[in-house]
Amino acid sequence: MPEFGSDSSFPTEEPVCIGIDLGTTHSLVSVFRDGKPELISNAHGDKLTPSIVGVLQDGQIVVGSAARELRVTAPERCAWVFKRYMGQERKLKLGDKEFTPHELSSLVLQSLRDDAAAQLNTEITDAVITVPAYFNDHQRTATRLAGEMAGLNVRRMINEPTAAALVYGFHAREEEKNLCVIDLGGGTFDVTVMEVFEGTLEIRATAGESMLGGEDFTDRMVSAVLSSEDTQLELAELQQPLRVSRLRGECEKAKRLLSKEESCKIRLPDQDGNFAEKPKTYRLTRADFSRMCDPLMQRIAGPIARALRDAELDPKDIDDVILVGGSTRMPVLRDFVIDYFGKPPIIDHDPDEVVALGAAVQAALIGQDAAVDDMVMTDVCPFTLGVEVVKEFGGHMQDGYFKPVLHRNCTIPVSREEVFSTVAANQSNVTLRVFQGDARKVADNTALGELEVKGLPPGPAGSPIYVRFTYDLSGVLEVEAYAPGGERFRTVLTNHVHQLSPAQIEEAKRRIDALKFYPRDDLDNQKLARFAERMLGELHPSQRQQLDEALDIYEDAMARSDREHFASAKDTLLMVLSSLGLDHEEL
Repeated sequence: MPEFGSDSSFPTEEPVCIGIDLGTTHSLVSVFRDGKPELISNAHGDKLTPSIVGVLQDGQIVVGSAARELRVTAPERCAWVFKRYMGQERKLKLGDKEFTPHELSSLVLQSLRDDAAAQLNTEITDAVITVPAYFNDHQRTATRLAGEMAGLNVRRMINEPTAAALVYGFHAREEEKNLCVIDLGGGTFDVTVMEVFEGTLEIRATAGESMLGGEDFTDRMVSAVLSSEDTQLELAELQQPLRVSRLRGECEKAKRLLSKEESCKIRLPDQDGNFAEKPKTYRLTRADFSRMCDPLMQRIAGPIARALRDAELDPKDIDDVILVGGSTRMPVLRDFVIDYFGKPPIIDHDPDEVVALGAAVQAALIGQDAAVDDMVMTDVCPFTLGVEVVKEFGGHMQDGYFKPVLHRNCTIPVSREEVFSTVAANQSNVTLRVFQGDARKVADNTALGELEVKGLPPGPAGSPIYVRFTYDLSGVLEVEAYAPGGERFRTVLTNHVHQLSPAQIEEAKRRIDALKFYPRDDLDNQKLARFAERMLGELHPSQRQQLDEALDIYEDAMARSDREHFASAKDTLLMVLSSLGLDHEEL
């Protein structure tokens, strides 16, 4: 039987759902078999496939190791770290061809799918794909689209730190502890705080940056070396691309070497990217490199503090710190963890491989594999989601302000409703602008889309408009808005990557419908409210306040449509009625 994390090759007739870690620097593919997750090697026998795409002179597209070699010799015909640009409307030029970031990602995914099909001797159609926890909705939709373009049915997208925690939870199901997963990959950084108990992994909070990773640490080194030669990195990238490409490769080697040695020498290429027989060198110590990285470590500290604050925990409350991602091998990061948390990190599994293995565990959970039937996982929405509102200052209305509907780190799937109001008498329509972020003004947040609400009934200013946000496990947001008794307007905000198929959007709507909760529309709930109102007029004044307060809480819960909050409010109202000797069931 193969060891945990190893790869083996034998035919299978069972349909499988593979796990994919689509990384900035490297990507991996995995499968759950024989009661455990295992990695699948690529055609070269390697588990890590470089996330690099190149175009040869004859127009042939190459992916992985072959493209990595092309990055050194012909960087103008090669693309890498394009994961950072997922969800953006930009083109990357490779020779005379242009590609979007999700098209490049689809080529990597297709290569991984083909490797899995060859290894497992079966057609691969289903996959779980990991994404950085702090990927926004645009980036998640672009990732799903890339999977579809690669011929994959993306069963679930799972946050990378959550995937890593699944592997640790898979082997320590009976433990009870608070975990902090720090995931520093090649281009992204995430931190997730979670609680593990009785086979359950409950995500408490997540934070991060989608433009911070190991490549930034390499760039710090490249910039320092070029500065010693009186050259700016930005200028050299434009005028001497081969020199920068060669130097970046040398700095990558130096960064790895400094994980083991106290100092190293970096060879310096000439302006054409060539090395002399006895090239000049630049000596760099581990301490020097740590000082270079101080600004980056400050950027890492911010999201960690925010995640702990959202989880209502202090660093001392964390039992284990788990490091994920190849860049966490840097001593500067491990020293930071010891200083911040007062304990060394845990690295029981290869940081490069653990996310892909977790994707396979998630695939097993979806497939209801018996080996994981006692595991439960909850996740959170990493961002605050809301709408633009107007505020009144000195008698004048000022637009551009942000009102949250779903707060960051709320448990998903979730469906929640808030009440807004019109700003003018007889207002017939409203344009609902949806944003993501935590800033007070929408200009500082990320726009997700719009919903037109038309045919509002005539009424005074301040007439109510109900707005419901529903967010599912794969990060699909639906917004619904309506006036009392009016038509409901809905839109699935799958963002600005519009190539999603109508069938997929319909499937997202079906999933979302299962999450919705409309207590206000339930006749029994309305009957209970009216009964309590009538009883208020019949009670002695000394008994009225208790029922009045319980009814206020109940009606507020009906308006907000939070399932757990409503259930609690209803139980409270029924208990108050019962304590007063009032039985609404008799009516």
